[in-house]
Amino acid sequence: MTEAPGSTGAHLRLARQARGFSQQQLASMAGVSRQAVSAVESGHSDPSLRVALAIARALGLSVEELFGPGEPAAPVLATSIGPLTAADQRMTLAAVGERFVALPLRGDAGAGLGFLPAGGLTVPAAGAAAAAGAAAPRPGADPARVTGAPADVIAVRPIGPPRPTLVVAGCDPALPLLATPLALTDPPVAFAWWPCGSGEALRLAQAGLVHAAGVHAPGGNGQSLPEGAEVVGFTAWREGLAVRADLKSAVTGLDSVARRRLRIVNREPGAEARRLLDAECRRLGVDGAELPGYGSQAAGHLQVASAIAAGLADAGVASEPAARAYGLAFVPLAEERFSLIIPAAHTASREVQALFKVLTSPWLLAQLASLPGYDAATCGDRLS
Repeated sequence: MTEAPGSTGAHLRLARQARGFSQQQLASMAGVSRQAVSAVESGHSDPSLRVALAIARALGLSVEELFGPGEPAAPVLATSIGPLTAADQRMTLAAVGERFVALPLRGDAGAGLGFLPAGGLTVPAAGAAAAAGAAAPRPGADPARVTGAPADVIAVRPIGPPRPTLVVAGCDPALPLLATPLALTDPPVAFAWWPCGSGEALRLAQAGLVHAAGVHAPGGNGQSLPEGAEVVGFTAWREGLAVRADLKSAVTGLDSVARRRLRIVNREPGAEARRLLDAECRRLGVDGAELPGYGSQAAGHLQVASAIAAGLADAGVASEPAARAYGLAFVPLAEERFSLIIPAAHTASREVQALFKVLTSPWLLAQLASLPGYDAATCGDRLS
């Protein structure tokens, strides 16, 4: 054997989790004991030929595929969430409904306090054509682009079997807290977050590319919800101006910002924070385009607060929890409710059923309550 110690068990565990089976479920299907499955996965024993054949058959694999030397996985076609650049290679790979989606691991989507594990890598154009059964690409074609396929379809080579993964789009920086309780469900479910504004999150939900979209004021502000979608509560907070701490006494609202010609950091079109800023400009008769920094675009609440704390801007619209996390002054402008929109096509999926379960878990509710400025009173409530 040329495999590293424990790799046989790792292959089995990944294959089992990718199919959503618990150890007990796999053991029952294969006609072996749960202890036998556990012993192989933990690396404590090698399977007998009978056990190996039974487990492989239950997983729909050959013994060589499951327990033989590892070979690079064949590329799969996936729809990219968000535009790609030539530098995008590492992807989170997840199944949403009947297709794979790929989330580029860059910027805030790819790093917390460190790099996040990738589920796959984009492949060169030749590999992309092979995955699609298409003709060889023209010289100079973009890597991973699939000839004849929609512009957002790329080829990704999985790093290990794709796991059941809940994919959520939205701007609330508390969403990654879902990862811990989801990982403890049986079978475990991974978590992937695509940070974006409400408008983009709803677009992704309408296209069937995410299991859930996090939005402000569901159905308000001209938003169109997917037909038959469920609306589930998550958090609530105040939204307003995050301001440099030394300007606390000088800035009482956006009029103060405009009068002093302070520099702002803005959000992308479609984000609730940008809509709120524009509404406040209209109320005060301020030309938003004249505000220094109006054309800037931060990716989320924490990014707005971080830019202000770093001295790159003086103020910006963000959530109160984000402002307090960076020690900034805060001027409230609106009460916001953040909810999860779940398309009807995904409600019965294993990933969404796990989400429903963990939204009311004591651990998650305690974590949300520990964050200054959050109100989790409606977390897990079916609002539709």
